Amino acid sequence: MARPDKVAEVETIAQYLGKAQSIILADYQGMTVEQMTNFRSKCRENNVVCRVVKNRLAKIAADQAEIPGLKEYLTGPMALILGPESQVEPAKLAVEFAKTVQALQVVGGYMDGAYLTSDDVVALSMIPSRDELYAKMMGSINSPLTGIVGVTNGVIAALTRAVDAVAKQKAAA
Repeated sequence: MARPDKVAEVETIAQYLGKAQSIILADYQGMTVEQMTNFRSKCRENNVVCRVVKNRLAKIAADQAEIPGLKEYLTGPMALILGPESQVEPAKLAVEFAKTVQALQVVGGYMDGAYLTSDDVVALSMIPSRDELYAKMMGSINSPLTGIVGVTNGVIAALTRAVDAVAKQKAAA
């Protein structure tokens, strides 16, 4: 008979897995409590969930969330970094933090029904965030309009200078 606290933990993990757009697996062995606390704080600031769970419970939760491919990669001390709002943000956070804290090792990930290797996660982390992509798209949309305004202002300014030169010329004559 399963203990109620473990059943509740499995349900919680399954909910997180079900809502996650991407899942990053990281080996946290060797990190200090302070480093892990800092990492979790950064995750919370960016609406990313970082959970350290028992692999046995995570495997059961993966079955409940219908993510069967994840089970075989849950070995050793593993932190689940879950992105309920973004596919890219968990990868960015994990890779950036792993650069400063050598103890955190990105093992892989899971997104859109496929397992990601650690190299795939690094490549995913290089993709601009949704906000950056929106800003670039808006810049691309604005660029032609800005050019049209510049050309129109240039024509009007040239016309104004020409009329002013003609007026000065007639005033001198």
